[in-house]
Amino acid sequence: MASLQTAAWENTYQAMGSQFYSAQLPTPVKNPVLIRYNPALASFLRLDTSQPDQTTLAILAGNAVPETSQPMAGVYAGHQFGHFNPQLGDGRAILLGEIRANNGALYDVQLKGSGPTRYSRQGDGRSPLGPVLREYIVSEAMAALGIATTRSLAAVATGERVLRDTPLPGAVLTRVASSHIRVGTMQFFAARRDTDSIKTLADYTINRHYQAYIDEHFPNEPYLGLLNAVIEAQAKLVAQWMSVGFIHGVMNTDNMLLCGETVDYGPCAFMDGYNPQQVYSSIDRQGRYAYNNQPEIAVWNLSWLAQCLLYLLAPTETEAIKKAEQALQGFADIYHRHYQQLFAEKLGFNFADASVQPLVEEFLSLLAQHKLDFSQSFRSLAFFANNTGCGLTNPVNFAEINEGFTIWRKKWLATLGNHNINVADACTKMLATNPIYIPRNHLIQKAIDDACDDQNFDLFNQMVGALAQPHTANTEFDHLASAPSKQEEIICTFCGT
Repeated sequence: MASLQTAAWENTYQAMGSQFYSAQLPTPVKNPVLIRYNPALASFLRLDTSQPDQTTLAILAGNAVPETSQPMAGVYAGHQFGHFNPQLGDGRAILLGEIRANNGALYDVQLKGSGPTRYSRQGDGRSPLGPVLREYIVSEAMAALGIATTRSLAAVATGERVLRDTPLPGAVLTRVASSHIRVGTMQFFAARRDTDSIKTLADYTINRHYQAYIDEHFPNEPYLGLLNAVIEAQAKLVAQWMSVGFIHGVMNTDNMLLCGETVDYGPCAFMDGYNPQQVYSSIDRQGRYAYNNQPEIAVWNLSWLAQCLLYLLAPTETEAIKKAEQALQGFADIYHRHYQQLFAEKLGFNFADASVQPLVEEFLSLLAQHKLDFSQSFRSLAFFANNTGCGLTNPVNFAEINEGFTIWRKKWLATLGNHNINVADACTKMLATNPIYIPRNHLIQKAIDDACDDQNFDLFNQMVGALAQPHTANTEFDHLASAPSKQEEIICTFCGT
């Protein structure tokens, strides 16, 4: 196991050319103090899993740089809430380089909140403590749920204040990603008609992420293969979001990674009460990125990627547009296949067929009608089916809420029986599929308040521990499984920048 200082850093992104980035050293901080380190992720990256020494802490804080690292800030553009900005870029993040993990793949290691860059647009390049804790909690929860995501290697307090509406304690997050190439990265060069750089970036993305996929499915059309591969990855990702009630909040094109991982945990949230039109982001006043809109927005974002790649898809624009449209039309089938399978499993089925989907739709309609908690309701189905313990102190008692649930239960159990699925087996599947612990908004906010006001990280650490095993009930964490009361409910989250 190597330390961050002695790791074999690679800098393949920079090797593409200086047009893709600006060299940028992190800005040192006053008094770095480790908040949390992620030994499991460190092990995956073949890094030392012991608590960081002073040399490693200095790197995690941005006070030192490994000798073989070439720190940089990437440039990109993006549609933000539908409006195109031709130049954005890493305004508060610095990529140290890439590390090759246990699976042989390269992973970016990036410092967020590490000081201003060329792309900071008059910002300070720093991060308050709150957004760092939120991203650590939610990104690691997503990983434990098996959803493709950027990861959190470490969180470090800076000992400095960050001025927002009020002075706030500062922090730096060490983020790990398969790569940080965005739809917006392609858009930056497309807006400048820099076709050479688009091809260079497309070739790099294929080589880093999708060569095997293209060799199998599109050996003679690599760029069409790239488009299809990204579409497939995003369709699966959004279906996974929907299956756990996750709302991203800022699905801008600069927040869609070509590798298919969830990125940017600003105004994100997991739904409490089920509402298909639920919005949490304080800046999403029109509901553009509401829960139910996420699949449609994903296609919209991907259409901009397709436009960037048009000239690589075919000799003529007409033929290229036809191929791009066919690829984009494939999103719906891929998405619905994953969505239906995931929700079928949430009801205890191993498959999704014509008999299961109506049950899903009717159950969701009942949840919306009665404003029931999304996660707890699915978890409570094991109790509703067969009085099977579900780990909740107060499972949802559907029979007392409305007769519609009792009628639905009869149809559900009959469908299980028609498919020769034992109810006990269905309950086992449901408990392994529906999490008991999700990153509740009110708990995240309390963890942030405790840390910012009293330097108390107990709740933060409890949440990270519980969320690492989201399907395993633990009486020590009973207080983390409960839905918020009406007074505790938080319906507005903030970007955090």
